[in-house]
Amino acid sequence: MCGIVCLFDAQGNAADSRQSCIEMARRLRHRGPDWTGVFADDHAVMAHERLSIVDVAGGAQPLRSAETGVTLAVNGEIYNHRQLRSRLRQNHEFATDSDCEVILYLYEELGPTFVGLLDGIFAFALYDPRNRTHLVARDHIGIVPLYWGRDRQSRRLIASEMKAILHECTELEEFPPGNYYTSQDDALHYYYQPAWRSPEFDAFVPWDPEQLRSTLETNVVRQMMCDVPYGVLISGGIDSSIISALAARHRERRIEKDEKDAAWWPSLHSYCIGLNNAPDLPKAQMVADHIGTIHHPFEYTIQEGLDALSDAIYHLETFDITTIRAGTPMFLLARKIKSMGVKMVLSGEGADETFAGYLYFHKAPDPVELRLETLRKLFALHKYDCLRANKAMAAWGVEARVPFLAREVLDLVMSIDPKEKMCTNGRMEKHILRSSFEGFIPREVLWRQKEQFSDGVGYMWIDTLRKTADALVTDAMMKGAKERYGVKTPLTKEGYWYRMMFDEHFPGTLAANCVQAEPSIACSTETALRWDKSFTASADPSGRAVKAVHEDSW
Repeated sequence: MCGIVCLFDAQGNAADSRQSCIEMARRLRHRGPDWTGVFADDHAVMAHERLSIVDVAGGAQPLRSAETGVTLAVNGEIYNHRQLRSRLRQNHEFATDSDCEVILYLYEELGPTFVGLLDGIFAFALYDPRNRTHLVARDHIGIVPLYWGRDRQSRRLIASEMKAILHECTELEEFPPGNYYTSQDDALHYYYQPAWRSPEFDAFVPWDPEQLRSTLETNVVRQMMCDVPYGVLISGGIDSSIISALAARHRERRIEKDEKDAAWWPSLHSYCIGLNNAPDLPKAQMVADHIGTIHHPFEYTIQEGLDALSDAIYHLETFDITTIRAGTPMFLLARKIKSMGVKMVLSGEGADETFAGYLYFHKAPDPVELRLETLRKLFALHKYDCLRANKAMAAWGVEARVPFLAREVLDLVMSIDPKEKMCTNGRMEKHILRSSFEGFIPREVLWRQKEQFSDGVGYMWIDTLRKTADALVTDAMMKGAKERYGVKTPLTKEGYWYRMMFDEHFPGTLAANCVQAEPSIACSTETALRWDKSFTASADPSGRAVKAVHEDSW
Protein backbone atom coordinates (compact mmCIF):
# COMPACT_ATOMS: atom_id res chain seq x y z
CA MET A 1 0.00 0.00 0.00
CA CYS A 2 1.73 3.11 -1.26
CA GLY A 3 1.51 6.75 -0.31
CA ILE A 4 0.93 9.65 -2.69
CA VAL A 5 1.22 13.41 -2.30
CA CYS A 6 0.41 15.69 -5.22
CA LEU A 7 0.48 19.45 -5.63
CA PHE A 8 -1.47 21.00 -8.48
CA ASP A 9 -2.10 24.55 -9.71
CA ALA A 10 1.46 25.44 -8.75
CA GLN A 11 2.77 28.86 -9.75
CA GLY A 12 6.21 30.36 -9.40
CA ASN A 13 9.39 28.60 -8.37
CA ALA A 14 9.18 24.95 -9.50
CA ALA A 15 12.11 23.93 -7.31
CA ASP A 16 10.35 25.26 -4.19
CA SER A 17 7.15 23.39 -5.05
CA ARG A 18 9.08 20.18 -5.61
CA GLN A 19 10.89 20.43 -2.28
CA SER A 20 7.65 21.22 -0.46
CA CYS A 21 5.96 18.15 -1.94
CA ILE A 22 8.90 15.92 -1.05
CA GLU A 23 8.74 17.13 2.56
CA MET A 24 5.03 16.28 2.72
CA ALA A 25 5.58 12.87 1.15
CA ARG A 26 8.24 12.04 3.71
CA ARG A 27 5.47 11.92 6.32
CA LEU A 28 3.99 8.96 4.43
CA ARG A 29 7.14 6.90 4.01
CA HIS A 30 5.77 4.22 6.34
CA ARG A 31 3.19 3.45 3.64
CA GLY A 32 5.85 3.01 0.96
CA PRO A 33 9.30 2.26 2.34
CA ASP A 34 10.69 0.74 -0.87
CA TRP A 35 11.27 3.78 -3.10
CA THR A 36 10.48 7.46 -3.60
CA GLY A 37 9.57 8.78 -7.03
CA VAL A 38 8.89 12.39 -8.00
CA PHE A 39 7.58 14.14 -11.10
CA ALA A 40 7.63 17.93 -11.33
CA ASP A 41 7.06 20.70 -13.83
CA ASP A 42 6.10 24.35 -13.38
CA HIS A 43 2.46 23.51 -12.65
CA ALA A 44 2.39 20.16 -10.83
CA VAL A 45 4.43 17.99 -8.50
CA MET A 46 3.61 14.32 -7.85
CA ALA A 47 5.45 12.29 -5.20
CA HIS A 48 5.04 8.56 -4.69
CA GLU A 49 6.23 6.50 -1.72
CA ARG A 50 6.24 2.95 -3.04
CA LEU A 51 5.38 -0.38 -1.45
CA SER A 52 6.42 -2.73 -4.26
CA ILE A 53 4.03 -5.66 -4.59
CA VAL A 54 3.38 -6.07 -8.34
CA ASP A 55 6.27 -5.73 -10.82
CA VAL A 56 8.76 -5.12 -8.04
CA ALA A 57 11.65 -4.39 -10.39
CA GLY A 58 9.95 -2.19 -12.96
CA GLY A 59 6.79 -0.67 -11.51
CA ALA A 60 8.18 2.48 -9.87
CA GLN A 61 5.95 5.55 -9.93
CA PRO A 62 4.91 8.13 -10.94
CA LEU A 63 4.13 6.38 -14.22
CA ARG A 64 4.35 8.45 -17.37
CA SER A 65 3.04 7.95 -20.89
CA ALA A 66 5.83 8.23 -23.48
CA GLU A 67 3.16 9.16 -26.02
CA THR A 68 1.53 12.13 -24.28
CA GLY A 69 3.44 12.89 -21.07
CA VAL A 70 0.34 12.15 -18.97
CA THR A 71 1.61 11.27 -15.48
CA LEU A 72 0.06 9.08 -12.81
CA ALA A 73 0.54 8.40 -9.09
CA VAL A 74 -1.51 5.52 -7.65
CA ASN A 75 -2.03 4.00 -4.24
CA GLY A 76 -3.72 0.66 -4.80
CA GLU A 77 -4.23 -2.39 -6.97
CA ILE A 78 -6.21 -2.81 -10.19
CA TYR A 79 -7.30 -6.44 -10.17
CA ASN A 80 -8.75 -6.48 -13.69
CA HIS A 81 -5.78 -4.74 -15.33
CA ARG A 82 -5.12 -7.55 -17.81
CA GLN A 83 -8.73 -7.56 -19.00
CA LEU A 84 -8.63 -3.78 -19.34
CA ARG A 85 -5.43 -3.98 -21.40
CA SER A 86 -7.21 -6.24 -23.86
CA ARG A 87 -9.99 -3.64 -24.27
CA LEU A 88 -7.66 -0.87 -25.41
CA ARG A 89 -8.15 0.05 -29.05
CA GLN A 90 -4.60 1.16 -29.72
CA ASN A 91 -1.24 -0.55 -29.41
CA HIS A 92 0.23 1.39 -26.51
CA GLU A 93 3.84 1.05 -25.45
CA PHE A 94 3.63 -0.31 -21.92
CA ALA A 95 6.83 0.39 -20.04
CA THR A 96 6.09 -1.85 -17.04
CA ASP A 97 4.12 -4.88 -15.88
CA SER A 98 2.46 -2.73 -13.23
CA ASP A 99 -1.26 -3.29 -12.81
CA CYS A 100 -1.67 0.50 -12.64
CA GLU A 101 -0.13 1.55 -15.96
CA VAL A 102 -3.30 0.70 -17.87
CA ILE A 103 -4.92 3.74 -16.22
CA LEU A 104 -2.81 6.04 -18.39
CA TYR A 105 -4.06 4.60 -21.64
CA LEU A 106 -7.66 4.18 -20.54
CA TYR A 107 -7.63 7.89 -19.81
CA GLU A 108 -6.14 8.71 -23.20
CA GLU A 109 -8.75 6.64 -25.03
CA LEU A 110 -11.87 7.15 -22.93
CA GLY A 111 -11.37 10.27 -20.83
CA PRO A 112 -12.20 10.38 -17.11
CA THR A 113 -15.27 8.15 -17.34
CA PHE A 114 -12.96 5.11 -17.54
CA VAL A 115 -12.78 5.14 -13.73
CA GLY A 116 -16.03 3.19 -13.58
CA LEU A 117 -14.34 0.27 -15.35
CA LEU A 118 -11.72 -0.26 -12.64
CA ASP A 119 -12.07 -3.25 -10.33
CA GLY A 120 -9.75 -2.76 -7.43
CA ILE A 121 -8.75 -0.71 -4.44
CA PHE A 122 -7.28 2.62 -5.41
CA ALA A 123 -6.77 6.31 -4.89
CA PHE A 124 -4.91 8.12 -7.64
CA ALA A 125 -4.08 11.43 -9.23
CA LEU A 126 -3.40 11.92 -12.92
CA TYR A 127 -1.87 15.02 -14.50
CA ASP A 128 -2.24 15.97 -18.17
CA PRO A 129 0.49 18.47 -19.12
CA ARG A 130 -1.12 19.16 -22.49
CA ASN A 131 -3.84 21.26 -20.87
CA ARG A 132 -2.49 21.44 -17.30
CA THR A 133 -5.49 19.60 -15.89
CA HIS A 134 -5.68 16.90 -13.27
CA LEU A 135 -7.96 13.99 -12.45
CA VAL A 136 -8.38 12.52 -8.95
CA ALA A 137 -10.29 9.32 -8.15
CA ARG A 138 -11.03 6.92 -5.29
CA ASP A 139 -12.36 3.38 -5.26
CA HIS A 140 -16.04 2.49 -4.89
CA ILE A 141 -16.19 2.03 -1.10
CA GLY A 142 -13.13 3.96 0.07
CA ILE A 143 -10.99 0.95 0.90
CA VAL A 144 -7.95 3.12 0.22
CA PRO A 145 -7.79 6.50 2.01
CA LEU A 146 -7.49 9.86 0.26
CA TYR A 147 -7.61 13.49 1.40
CA TRP A 148 -7.56 16.78 -0.46
CA GLY A 149 -7.43 20.47 0.31
CA ARG A 150 -6.05 23.90 -0.58
CA ASP A 151 -3.07 25.75 0.82
CA ARG A 152 -2.58 29.48 1.36
CA GLN A 153 -1.56 29.90 -2.26
CA SER A 154 -4.78 28.15 -3.42
CA ARG A 155 -2.79 25.19 -4.69
CA ARG A 156 -4.62 21.87 -4.71
CA LEU A 157 -3.07 19.26 -2.39
CA ILE A 158 -3.79 15.53 -2.55
CA ALA A 159 -2.53 12.93 -0.04
CA SER A 160 -3.08 9.36 1.10
CA GLU A 161 -3.19 10.45 4.74
CA MET A 162 -4.09 13.84 6.13
CA LYS A 163 -0.91 14.07 8.22
CA ALA A 164 1.03 14.75 5.02
CA ILE A 165 -0.80 17.96 4.12
CA LEU A 166 -2.64 19.07 7.27
CA HIS A 167 -0.12 21.71 8.31
CA GLU A 168 -0.06 23.24 4.81
CA CYS A 169 -3.83 23.34 4.29
CA THR A 170 -6.32 26.10 4.98
CA GLU A 171 -9.13 23.75 3.94
CA LEU A 172 -9.07 19.96 4.15
CA GLU A 173 -11.57 17.17 3.48
CA GLU A 174 -11.69 13.44 2.91
CA PHE A 175 -12.03 12.76 -0.81
CA PRO A 176 -15.38 10.97 -1.20
CA PRO A 177 -15.36 7.28 -2.21
CA GLY A 178 -16.87 6.26 -5.52
CA ASN A 179 -16.07 9.65 -7.07
CA TYR A 180 -13.66 11.19 -9.51
CA TYR A 181 -12.83 14.86 -9.86
CA THR A 182 -11.60 16.73 -12.91
CA SER A 183 -10.08 20.19 -12.71
CA GLN A 184 -11.31 20.79 -16.25
CA ASP A 185 -14.87 21.23 -15.01
CA ASP A 186 -13.93 21.64 -11.33
CA ALA A 187 -16.53 19.07 -10.31
CA LEU A 188 -16.93 15.76 -8.52
CA HIS A 189 -18.57 12.95 -10.47
CA TYR A 190 -20.14 10.02 -8.64
CA TYR A 191 -19.43 6.94 -10.77
CA TYR A 192 -20.43 4.10 -8.41
CA GLN A 193 -24.20 3.86 -8.58
CA PRO A 194 -25.32 0.22 -8.29
CA ALA A 195 -29.08 -0.25 -8.49
CA TRP A 196 -29.17 -1.95 -5.09
CA ARG A 197 -28.01 1.23 -3.37
CA SER A 198 -31.42 2.84 -3.87
CA PRO A 199 -33.73 2.62 -0.82
CA GLU A 200 -36.51 1.65 -3.26
CA PHE A 201 -34.58 -1.27 -4.77
CA ASP A 202 -36.69 -4.44 -4.79
CA ALA A 203 -35.20 -6.65 -7.52
CA PHE A 204 -34.00 -9.15 -4.95
CA VAL A 205 -32.56 -12.54 -5.78
CA PRO A 206 -32.83 -15.69 -3.65
CA TRP A 207 -29.82 -16.88 -1.71
CA ASP A 208 -27.88 -19.41 -3.79
CA PRO A 209 -25.06 -21.03 -1.75
CA GLU A 210 -23.18 -22.24 -4.81
CA GLN A 211 -23.29 -18.82 -6.47
CA LEU A 212 -22.12 -17.16 -3.28
CA ARG A 213 -19.22 -19.58 -2.90
CA SER A 214 -18.06 -19.29 -6.50
CA THR A 215 -18.37 -15.48 -6.60
CA LEU A 216 -16.40 -15.00 -3.40
CA GLU A 217 -13.77 -17.56 -4.41
CA THR A 218 -13.29 -15.89 -7.81
CA ASN A 219 -12.61 -12.58 -6.11
CA VAL A 220 -10.30 -14.05 -3.48
CA VAL A 221 -8.23 -15.57 -6.27
CA ARG A 222 -8.23 -12.28 -8.19
CA GLN A 223 -6.91 -10.49 -5.12
CA MET A 224 -4.07 -12.97 -4.64
CA MET A 225 -2.28 -11.12 -7.48
CA CYS A 226 1.15 -10.58 -5.92
CA ASP A 227 4.88 -10.75 -6.72
CA VAL A 228 6.04 -10.78 -3.08
CA PRO A 229 5.39 -12.99 -0.04
CA TYR A 230 1.83 -12.62 1.25
CA GLY A 231 -0.33 -14.05 4.01
CA VAL A 232 -3.82 -14.18 5.48
CA LEU A 233 -5.33 -12.84 8.68
CA ILE A 234 -7.28 -15.36 10.76
CA SER A 235 -8.99 -13.69 13.69
CA GLY A 236 -10.85 -16.82 14.73
CA GLY A 237 -14.18 -15.57 13.38
CA ILE A 238 -15.91 -16.80 10.24
CA ASP A 239 -15.16 -13.89 7.87
CA SER A 240 -11.37 -14.01 7.86
CA SER A 241 -11.48 -17.81 8.20
CA ILE A 242 -13.55 -18.21 5.04
CA ILE A 243 -11.28 -15.87 3.08
CA SER A 244 -8.24 -17.81 4.32
CA ALA A 245 -9.80 -21.17 3.44
CA LEU A 246 -10.52 -20.01 -0.10
CA ALA A 247 -6.99 -18.64 -0.51
CA ALA A 248 -5.53 -21.91 0.73
CA ARG A 249 -7.24 -23.77 -2.12
CA HIS A 250 -5.14 -21.78 -4.63
CA ARG A 251 -1.85 -21.28 -2.79
CA GLU A 252 0.16 -23.72 -4.91
CA ARG A 253 -0.38 -22.02 -8.29
CA ARG A 254 0.64 -18.58 -9.51
CA ILE A 255 -2.41 -16.38 -10.02
CA GLU A 256 -0.62 -14.01 -12.42
CA LYS A 257 -0.18 -16.95 -14.84
CA ASP A 258 -3.79 -18.12 -14.54
CA GLU A 259 -2.61 -20.88 -12.18
CA LYS A 260 -0.63 -22.56 -14.95
CA ASP A 261 2.72 -22.12 -13.14
CA ALA A 262 3.82 -23.12 -9.67
CA ALA A 263 3.48 -20.38 -7.05
CA TRP A 264 6.62 -18.54 -6.03
CA TRP A 265 5.62 -18.91 -2.36
CA PRO A 266 3.36 -21.99 -2.14
CA SER A 267 3.34 -22.05 1.67
CA LEU A 268 0.52 -19.90 3.02
CA HIS A 269 1.25 -18.13 6.31
CA SER A 270 -1.53 -16.95 8.62
CA TYR A 271 -1.51 -14.46 11.49
CA CYS A 272 -3.53 -13.72 14.61
CA ILE A 273 -3.07 -11.60 17.73
CA GLY A 274 -4.56 -11.50 21.20
CA LEU A 275 -3.92 -11.25 24.90
CA ASN A 276 -3.00 -14.38 26.82
CA ASN A 277 -6.10 -16.63 26.90
CA ALA A 278 -7.90 -14.47 24.30
CA PRO A 279 -10.99 -16.19 22.85
CA ASP A 280 -9.76 -15.64 19.29
CA LEU A 281 -6.39 -17.40 19.56
CA PRO A 282 -7.47 -21.06 19.90
CA LYS A 283 -10.18 -20.64 17.28
CA ALA A 284 -7.67 -19.16 14.83
CA GLN A 285 -5.30 -22.07 15.44
CA MET A 286 -8.16 -24.48 14.81
CA VAL A 287 -8.83 -22.90 11.41
CA ALA A 288 -5.14 -22.82 10.51
CA ASP A 289 -4.80 -26.52 11.31
CA HIS A 290 -7.89 -27.30 9.24
CA ILE A 291 -6.80 -25.44 6.09
CA GLY A 292 -3.08 -26.18 6.47
CA THR A 293 -1.47 -22.77 6.89
CA ILE A 294 1.79 -22.04 8.66
CA HIS A 295 0.26 -20.20 11.57
CA HIS A 296 1.78 -17.40 13.65
CA PRO A 297 -0.24 -16.50 16.76
CA PHE A 298 1.12 -13.45 18.54
CA GLU A 299 0.37 -12.47 22.11
CA TYR A 300 0.58 -8.90 23.33
CA THR A 301 0.22 -7.55 26.82
CA ILE A 302 -2.19 -4.87 27.95
CA GLN A 303 0.77 -2.64 28.79
CA GLU A 304 2.16 -3.06 25.27
CA GLY A 305 -1.22 -2.04 23.91
CA LEU A 306 -1.41 1.01 26.16
CA ASP A 307 2.14 1.99 25.21
CA ALA A 308 1.22 1.83 21.51
CA LEU A 309 -2.06 3.72 21.82
CA SER A 310 -0.82 7.18 20.89
CA ASP A 311 1.20 5.86 17.95
CA ALA A 312 -1.82 3.90 16.75
CA ILE A 313 -4.00 7.02 16.89
CA TYR A 314 -1.36 8.93 14.92
CA HIS A 315 -1.48 6.35 12.15
CA LEU A 316 -5.24 5.73 12.25
CA GLU A 317 -5.99 9.48 12.21
CA THR A 318 -9.20 9.09 14.21
CA PHE A 319 -10.65 9.39 17.70
CA ASP A 320 -13.49 6.94 17.05
CA ILE A 321 -13.67 4.52 19.98
CA THR A 322 -14.23 1.21 18.23
CA THR A 323 -11.65 1.99 15.54
CA ILE A 324 -8.98 2.62 18.18
CA ARG A 325 -9.94 -0.38 20.29
CA ALA A 326 -9.56 -2.69 17.29
CA GLY A 327 -6.90 -0.71 15.45
CA THR A 328 -4.30 -0.82 18.22
CA PRO A 329 -3.86 -4.63 18.31
CA MET A 330 -4.04 -4.64 14.51
CA PHE A 331 -1.26 -2.03 14.46
CA LEU A 332 0.84 -4.29 16.69
CA LEU A 333 0.07 -7.31 14.52
CA ALA A 334 1.13 -5.46 11.37
CA ARG A 335 4.55 -4.83 12.87
CA LYS A 336 5.00 -8.56 13.53
CA ILE A 337 3.86 -9.41 10.00
CA LYS A 338 6.29 -6.91 8.50
CA SER A 339 9.14 -8.40 10.54
CA MET A 340 8.52 -11.71 8.76
CA GLY A 341 8.98 -10.21 5.30
CA VAL A 342 5.30 -10.19 4.27
CA LYS A 343 3.91 -7.20 2.38
CA MET A 344 0.30 -8.17 1.67
CA VAL A 345 -2.47 -9.89 3.62
CA LEU A 346 -6.03 -10.90 2.81
CA SER A 347 -8.58 -9.84 5.42
CA GLY A 348 -12.29 -10.32 6.16
CA GLU A 349 -13.62 -6.77 6.46
CA GLY A 350 -17.03 -6.07 4.96
CA ALA A 351 -18.97 -9.25 5.70
CA ASP A 352 -20.66 -7.93 8.84
CA GLU A 353 -21.98 -4.92 6.96
CA THR A 354 -23.28 -6.79 3.92
CA PHE A 355 -24.61 -9.95 5.65
CA ALA A 356 -25.99 -8.09 8.73
CA GLY A 357 -23.53 -9.82 11.01
CA TYR A 358 -23.25 -7.59 14.06
CA LEU A 359 -25.12 -8.75 17.15
CA TYR A 360 -27.45 -5.74 17.22
CA PHE A 361 -28.97 -6.99 13.95
CA HIS A 362 -30.83 -9.54 16.09
CA LYS A 363 -33.03 -6.58 17.04
CA ALA A 364 -33.73 -5.44 13.46
CA PRO A 365 -37.48 -4.78 13.38
CA ASP A 366 -38.04 -5.94 9.80
CA PRO A 367 -36.19 -6.75 6.54
CA VAL A 368 -36.61 -3.22 5.20
CA GLU A 369 -34.90 -1.60 8.16
CA LEU A 370 -32.23 -4.31 8.25
CA ARG A 371 -31.40 -3.61 4.61
CA LEU A 372 -31.28 0.16 5.13
CA GLU A 373 -28.90 -0.33 8.05
CA THR A 374 -26.59 -2.50 5.95
CA LEU A 375 -26.49 0.32 3.41
CA ARG A 376 -25.74 2.88 6.10
CA LYS A 377 -22.97 0.69 7.46
CA LEU A 378 -21.47 -0.22 4.09
CA PHE A 379 -21.17 3.33 2.84
CA ALA A 380 -19.65 4.52 6.12
CA LEU A 381 -16.91 1.87 6.09
CA HIS A 382 -14.36 4.35 4.74
CA LYS A 383 -14.57 6.14 8.09
CA TYR A 384 -14.26 2.98 10.18
CA ASP A 385 -13.20 -0.58 9.25
CA CYS A 386 -11.64 0.28 5.89
CA LEU A 387 -9.73 3.11 7.52
CA ARG A 388 -8.58 0.81 10.33
CA ALA A 389 -7.50 -2.10 8.12
CA ASN A 390 -5.67 0.11 5.66
CA LYS A 391 -3.91 2.51 8.01
CA ALA A 392 -3.05 0.04 10.78
CA MET A 393 -1.35 -2.21 8.24
CA ALA A 394 0.16 0.61 6.18
CA ALA A 395 1.79 1.98 9.33
CA TRP A 396 4.37 -0.80 8.85
CA GLY A 397 4.33 -1.08 5.05
CA VAL A 398 1.78 -3.90 4.75
CA GLU A 399 -1.19 -3.89 2.36
CA ALA A 400 -4.59 -5.29 3.41
CA ARG A 401 -6.95 -6.59 0.71
CA VAL A 402 -10.63 -7.19 1.38
CA PRO A 403 -12.42 -9.62 -0.99
CA PHE A 404 -15.83 -9.25 0.68
CA LEU A 405 -15.87 -5.65 -0.63
CA ALA A 406 -15.11 -6.54 -4.26
CA ARG A 407 -17.68 -4.99 -6.58
CA GLU A 408 -18.87 -8.33 -7.92
CA VAL A 409 -19.33 -9.71 -4.40
CA LEU A 410 -21.23 -6.60 -3.32
CA ASP A 411 -23.53 -6.80 -6.33
CA LEU A 412 -24.50 -10.33 -5.37
CA VAL A 413 -24.74 -10.06 -1.60
CA MET A 414 -26.53 -6.71 -1.52
CA SER A 415 -29.12 -8.02 -3.97
CA ILE A 416 -30.03 -11.04 -1.82
CA ASP A 417 -33.48 -10.74 -0.29
CA PRO A 418 -32.97 -9.13 3.14
CA LYS A 419 -35.47 -11.61 4.60
CA GLU A 420 -32.68 -14.18 4.23
CA LYS A 421 -30.45 -12.09 6.51
CA MET A 422 -32.92 -11.71 9.39
CA CYS A 423 -32.03 -13.35 12.72
CA THR A 424 -35.44 -14.94 13.18
CA ASN A 425 -36.66 -18.42 14.05
CA GLY A 426 -33.49 -19.18 15.99
CA ARG A 427 -31.14 -18.24 13.16
CA MET A 428 -27.67 -16.95 13.99
CA GLU A 429 -26.35 -13.74 12.48
CA LYS A 430 -24.86 -14.33 8.98
CA HIS A 431 -26.76 -17.61 8.67
CA ILE A 432 -26.58 -17.68 4.87
CA LEU A 433 -22.82 -17.10 4.86
CA ARG A 434 -22.25 -19.80 7.45
CA SER A 435 -24.46 -22.31 5.66
CA SER A 436 -22.80 -21.62 2.30
CA PHE A 437 -19.38 -22.61 3.63
CA GLU A 438 -20.15 -25.80 5.52
CA GLY A 439 -17.03 -27.99 5.46
CA PHE A 440 -14.60 -25.21 4.57
CA ILE A 441 -13.68 -24.44 8.18
CA PRO A 442 -14.32 -26.28 11.49
CA ARG A 443 -17.94 -26.15 12.67
CA GLU A 444 -16.80 -24.82 16.06
CA VAL A 445 -15.71 -21.68 14.21
CA LEU A 446 -18.30 -21.67 11.44
CA TRP A 447 -21.13 -21.54 13.98
CA ARG A 448 -19.31 -19.45 16.56
CA GLN A 449 -21.23 -16.38 17.72
CA LYS A 450 -20.06 -13.07 16.30
CA GLU A 451 -17.12 -11.73 18.32
CA GLN A 452 -15.91 -8.28 17.36
CA PHE A 453 -12.15 -8.08 16.88
CA SER A 454 -11.64 -5.67 19.77
CA ASP A 455 -13.47 -8.16 22.05
CA GLY A 456 -11.93 -11.28 20.57
CA VAL A 457 -8.37 -10.18 21.31
CA GLY A 458 -9.29 -10.46 25.00
CA TYR A 459 -12.08 -8.89 27.04
CA MET A 460 -9.58 -7.32 29.43
CA TRP A 461 -8.36 -5.07 26.60
CA ILE A 462 -11.56 -3.03 26.37
CA ASP A 463 -12.17 -3.29 30.12
CA THR A 464 -8.73 -1.81 30.82
CA LEU A 465 -9.18 0.98 28.27
CA ARG A 466 -12.44 2.01 29.91
CA LYS A 467 -10.97 1.86 33.42
CA THR A 468 -7.87 3.80 32.39
CA ALA A 469 -9.97 6.50 30.80
CA ASP A 470 -12.14 6.74 33.91
CA ALA A 471 -9.01 7.31 35.99
CA LEU A 472 -7.44 9.88 33.65
CA VAL A 473 -10.48 11.93 32.65
CA THR A 474 -12.25 13.67 35.53
CA ASP A 475 -15.91 14.59 35.79
CA ALA A 476 -14.90 18.24 35.59
CA MET A 477 -13.11 17.60 32.31
CA MET A 478 -16.23 15.96 30.90
CA LYS A 479 -18.34 18.87 32.06
CA GLY A 480 -16.12 21.19 30.04
CA ALA A 481 -15.86 18.90 27.03
CA LYS A 482 -18.07 21.09 24.83
CA GLU A 483 -15.98 24.15 25.61
CA ARG A 484 -12.69 22.39 24.88
CA TYR A 485 -13.89 20.35 21.90
CA GLY A 486 -16.60 22.34 20.18
CA VAL A 487 -16.26 20.17 17.07
CA LYS A 488 -17.15 16.48 17.47
CA THR A 489 -17.45 16.76 21.25
CA PRO A 490 -16.62 13.44 22.99
CA LEU A 491 -19.55 11.85 24.85
CA THR A 492 -17.63 9.47 27.14
CA LYS A 493 -14.42 9.54 29.16
CA GLU A 494 -12.86 6.98 26.83
CA GLY A 495 -13.72 9.16 23.84
CA TYR A 496 -12.33 12.22 25.62
CA TRP A 497 -9.04 10.42 26.30
CA TYR A 498 -8.64 9.42 22.67
CA ARG A 499 -9.51 12.94 21.56
CA MET A 500 -6.75 14.33 23.77
CA MET A 501 -4.18 12.10 22.07
CA PHE A 502 -5.60 12.85 18.64
CA ASP A 503 -5.32 16.59 19.18
CA GLU A 504 -1.71 16.25 20.31
CA HIS A 505 -0.94 14.89 16.84
CA PHE A 506 -3.50 16.87 14.83
CA PRO A 507 -4.39 20.15 16.57
CA GLY A 508 -7.18 22.39 15.32
CA THR A 509 -10.53 21.71 13.73
CA LEU A 510 -9.45 20.83 10.16
CA ALA A 511 -8.40 17.33 11.14
CA ALA A 512 -11.29 16.77 13.57
CA ASN A 513 -13.79 17.59 10.84
CA CYS A 514 -12.41 14.68 8.80
CA VAL A 515 -13.27 12.18 11.55
CA GLN A 516 -16.65 10.53 12.00
CA ALA A 517 -17.67 9.30 15.43
CA GLU A 518 -21.23 8.66 16.61
CA PRO A 519 -23.09 6.89 19.42
CA SER A 520 -23.22 3.16 18.77
CA ILE A 521 -24.06 -0.20 20.23
CA ALA A 522 -22.01 -3.15 18.95
CA CYS A 523 -20.87 -1.06 15.95
CA SER A 524 -24.36 0.09 14.97
CA THR A 525 -25.11 3.41 13.36
CA GLU A 526 -26.79 6.03 15.50
CA THR A 527 -30.04 5.33 13.66
CA ALA A 528 -30.14 1.69 14.80
CA LEU A 529 -30.08 2.74 18.47
CA ARG A 530 -33.84 3.24 18.07
CA TRP A 531 -34.42 -0.46 17.44
CA ASP A 532 -34.55 -1.36 21.12
CA LYS A 533 -35.17 0.77 24.21
CA SER A 534 -32.30 -0.92 26.04
CA PHE A 535 -29.77 0.15 23.39
CA THR A 536 -29.61 3.80 24.42
CA ALA A 537 -28.96 2.97 28.07
CA SER A 538 -26.14 0.51 27.29
CA ALA A 539 -24.70 2.09 24.15
CA ASP A 540 -21.10 1.00 23.63
CA PRO A 541 -19.36 -0.19 20.45
CA SER A 542 -18.52 -3.57 22.04
CA GLY A 543 -20.60 -6.58 21.05
CA ARG A 544 -20.91 -7.38 24.75
CA ALA A 545 -23.22 -4.38 25.09
CA VAL A 546 -26.01 -6.39 23.40
CA LYS A 547 -26.76 -8.19 26.63
CA ALA A 548 -29.72 -10.18 25.37
CA VAL A 549 -27.59 -11.82 22.67
CA HIS A 550 -23.90 -11.94 23.60
CA GLU A 551 -23.02 -15.05 25.56
CA ASP A 552 -20.61 -13.19 27.87
CA SER A 553 -22.10 -9.73 28.35
CA TRP A 554 -21.05 -7.09 30.83
